[in-house]
Amino acid sequence: MNSPAIKAVLGPTNTGKTHLAIERMCAHSSGAIGFPLRLLAREVYDRVVAIKGEKAVALITGEERIEPPDARYFLCTAEAMPHDGGGHAFVAIDEVQLAADRERGHIFTDRLLNARGREETMLLGSATAAPVIRSLIPHVEMIERPRFSTLTHSGAKKLSRLPKRSAVVAFSSDQVYAIAEMLRRHRGGAAVVMGALSPETRNKQVELFQNGEVDYIVATDAIGMGLNLDVTHVAFASLAKFDGVKRRRLMPAEMAQIAGRAGRHHRDGSFGTLTGTGGHDAEFTEEEIYAIEEHRFQPITKLFWREAEPRFDTIGTLIADLSASPEERELAAAPESIDLAVLRKLADQPFARAIRGPANVRRFWEVCSLPDFRASGVDTHARFVTRLWQDLRQGYIGADFVAARIAELDTMRGDIAVLQGRIAAIRSWAYICQRPDWVLARDEMAARARAVEARLSDALHARLTERFVNRRTSVLMKHLGNDPALLPISLEDDGTLLVEDQPIGKLEGFRFSIDPHAAVGDRKMLLSAGEKALPRILAQQAERLRENGLDGIALENGRVMWGTQEIARLEHPVDPVEPRLKPARELDRLPDGAREAFLTAIETKVKEWLAPLEALRKLQLASRSEDATSWARALLLNLLDGHGIVTRERAGIENLPKEARPFLRKVGVVFGALDIFAPALLKPAPRLAMQQAGIDTRPIDDAMRSVIPATKPLPAGYRPAGEQLVRVDIAEKLFKQAHEARGKKGRGVPFVLDLSLAVSTGLTPDSIKRLLGAAGFRMLDGKPLAEGMFGPALPDRWRWLPQRPGSRTNDGERRHQGKPHRSKGGAKGKPQGKGRGPKRNDQGAGGKPREPRPENAFAALKDMLS
Repeated sequence: MNSPAIKAVLGPTNTGKTHLAIERMCAHSSGAIGFPLRLLAREVYDRVVAIKGEKAVALITGEERIEPPDARYFLCTAEAMPHDGGGHAFVAIDEVQLAADRERGHIFTDRLLNARGREETMLLGSATAAPVIRSLIPHVEMIERPRFSTLTHSGAKKLSRLPKRSAVVAFSSDQVYAIAEMLRRHRGGAAVVMGALSPETRNKQVELFQNGEVDYIVATDAIGMGLNLDVTHVAFASLAKFDGVKRRRLMPAEMAQIAGRAGRHHRDGSFGTLTGTGGHDAEFTEEEIYAIEEHRFQPITKLFWREAEPRFDTIGTLIADLSASPEERELAAAPESIDLAVLRKLADQPFARAIRGPANVRRFWEVCSLPDFRASGVDTHARFVTRLWQDLRQGYIGADFVAARIAELDTMRGDIAVLQGRIAAIRSWAYICQRPDWVLARDEMAARARAVEARLSDALHARLTERFVNRRTSVLMKHLGNDPALLPISLEDDGTLLVEDQPIGKLEGFRFSIDPHAAVGDRKMLLSAGEKALPRILAQQAERLRENGLDGIALENGRVMWGTQEIARLEHPVDPVEPRLKPARELDRLPDGAREAFLTAIETKVKEWLAPLEALRKLQLASRSEDATSWARALLLNLLDGHGIVTRERAGIENLPKEARPFLRKVGVVFGALDIFAPALLKPAPRLAMQQAGIDTRPIDDAMRSVIPATKPLPAGYRPAGEQLVRVDIAEKLFKQAHEARGKKGRGVPFVLDLSLAVSTGLTPDSIKRLLGAAGFRMLDGKPLAEGMFGPALPDRWRWLPQRPGSRTNDGERRHQGKPHRSKGGAKGKPQGKGRGPKRNDQGAGGKPREPRPENAFAALKDMLS
């Protein structure tokens, strides 16, 4: 009968050894593979489930057990694997060179020597283990597998020069975090993989890298243990590590195990060192580079061994067997690991004297073998083991007690370090709950522990991603440098600019502003990305506005506004009615064709807004007409300066010849008692257009009502009338009515004035009195009938008494001061005649009364006209 085949499949990384083992196991009726990492066991478990189905595949690790009743294929960690392989048809051990590891080597040595398949056994690992395997197992079949791709040294690189899809390897959590933080700032972020993370968190971080969300991964040397990554370059932040005893330089084989992660299948990889990270280790030597590139390393000569089946007669016997030295020359006694150190420490405690009999000693050793997931050290871990033994000494741990301990850890608050501590603690309880005889309601408690670990792992993954991944920068790094037309930037309804699903800023009108929450170091990149896409986005924005008839754009005080943003300004260098359009500089980013079309649309819209100013245009053209005399032109310019209204005192009318007045009336000028104005410009539309265009900045009444309450400053088109304001053309109608009533009675004779027109406009009696008083009309109060007399009461009457310059009106305000009166031959301002004021000359030719000069008689108060 032929003995079962034992094959050693050896070679560097990326040789397909694990894939071969999976194929061979699935070809047998049953099988088991032992892996160095829980996450690697889980990865292969998923692959085998896809081939054989869930009911046929089991996953067994220290903290997790998925074991269907009819399972035939077992994926395990090396520690959880049966000592002899479990009697399966196929058995494989992965990474057998770990038998030379100081901490876990004795586990792999035991499986290498004792775990056998009924039909086939396969040992997978580095070629450095070939001599010692051949020595220990003479009949082994050696199979060497070449690497699928080449591995090349590429020298030292700065962090900013690292190629995409790179892995950076460091040997302390502080250094891992520091490098990941720098990558977040400058390259969009990195995934983080460390032994201190839970397997679920490591898987999620690896997935972050594999999915392309980040182009970099920062890891400890755990990356060298079977993690399948799409890495093209491995950069060493350091070439030395602390191995539990001292800090030492990595061996070439260890360097190669890590560097070998670069390159997948037939895609070549590279390795080198990272500069500028504070490391003081030397660069690779030429010998090390040669060894790594050619896969030539010093072979392993010794494997660590510890008795796998010690005697449990007494604690002393157990310690002696675990401390024994091997007989084979290829084996060396394993350094004292933490489980043996805890056993030695607790063996001296008083309670240890009561531990008697093989069953109790075995149970005590199983408790001492609890992994130190917290990495707390011998003393701290020994205290936890002591408490656990005290709980187990009487039998099982109560489900309520375990549930309470698990619930205490079921909180997602805290930073990365706090969550890592909780995950380490829950892993301890997950391990405890997996033991068949430690916890009541074992399956339920194990499920609870796994659920809490999963939630904590998700929270830790979120914290790591939040801290070390800037998805926005990562997305931009992928696309910057490409054709701007291909940059996947979209515009949301609220103006947010997105690259893929990451906001880079906001577009308010045509002005781009960077996201205010962006870090200072990211602002330059965000601005660059925004400016690349702005011409296209702004052109679309302008096109939509034109198609919607410039809806939302308004003219305010000479500025074309879109919301709160000014997109153009009107300039009035010569003609206020036909201003020039000065675009805002934000429109310079529009492509030429789109900019011209948009500005043309705005100019057309501005012409529509200013169309009501045709009367003002008429005055403007008249002021340039050849038919206008210099005096008429001066009055028109004063009228234009007053935006269609000017008081007689300021109009310069005293020198205007009568023959010029028909020309002015023809262009719409009205000569009133107190004001000269263009009635067409007193309507709401032209007043609003003048304010919108910035021609007249005074406030306006939207409907240009005849009478409004008094306000300050004085609105355009109105003059004061006590507590009210009256539109100047309405005031002129009242003045005209008063003069017509005065003319019927003769000069100087009091007359009765019909106030129905004034009252119908809304003027109060006091306002009427004050308004007419400004035009020189004084009210004479009607006297009541004397006692005993009958008939209608004497009505109020009016008399026209125009004020001289410097006198006061009925409002008690001083009139505009004109030039001092000078009589013929008299001194300036000197009264003529003793005790008399200026001589009144009311006689014209032939002794007829002469009308006072209008410019003096209707002089208005300076304050009232301002």
